[in-house]
Amino acid sequence: MGRAFEFRKARKMKRWSAMAKTFTRIGKDIVIAVKEGGPDPENNARLRAVIQNAKSANMPKDNVERAIKKASDKNTENYKEVLFEGYAPYGIAVLVETATNNNNRTVANVRSYFNKANGSLGTSGSVEFMFDRTCNFRIDAEGIDPEELELEFIDFGVEEVFTDDDGVLLYGPFEQFGSIQKELENRSLEILSSGFERIPQTLTKLPPEQQEEVEKLLEKIEEDDDVQNVYHNMEMGD
Repeated sequence: MGRAFEFRKARKMKRWSAMAKTFTRIGKDIVIAVKEGGPDPENNARLRAVIQNAKSANMPKDNVERAIKKASDKNTENYKEVLFEGYAPYGIAVLVETATNNNNRTVANVRSYFNKANGSLGTSGSVEFMFDRTCNFRIDAEGIDPEELELEFIDFGVEEVFTDDDGVLLYGPFEQFGSIQKELENRSLEILSSGFERIPQTLTKLPPEQQEEVEKLLEKIEEDDDVQNVYHNMEMGD
């Protein structure tokens, strides 16, 4: 198995267990997608992907339709996607993806989290190069041979295919999202969910007490309403 498999296996996303927060973040994704490409999912690949994710998260259809309608209103404020880079204690690299309608607020909050935890917010490019930005798709595993699928999709940018309890996962570079999505749709393979992740190129192992200190910072960041995703290069212990 490759790095994407190990990353997926080790990553603990406690914040996704809070259903209301999940719906709020998907709602932001809908606004961004609609403002970018319009309210018709047939003509908006990004919105199509967000709707699939909403369905996967059991977000009610009415909620999705309301969010699309609201996002279509020209008076609805858009969210700006901003990436923050910094270091947690003990040199752990951290990437924070946000969607915000008030950048000053978000910058101040994220900086305070790092400072209070003896970390530091870095400049653009200080940490991002340590991670590979990837895209992923989940499809139903029924009738699928992962090895055969991987061979068939190499030409469309897929680098890794594996199965878990919820289906078959395909991973590729961030830039190949559109070509992989299009080919899955051309083959009538239903996309259950899709997204983007930043996989650390190397991992740093810390003693348990230091790991716990870093985890407290990561949890604090993830609790912020403006934060969509948090990535780091700390090796997670059991």
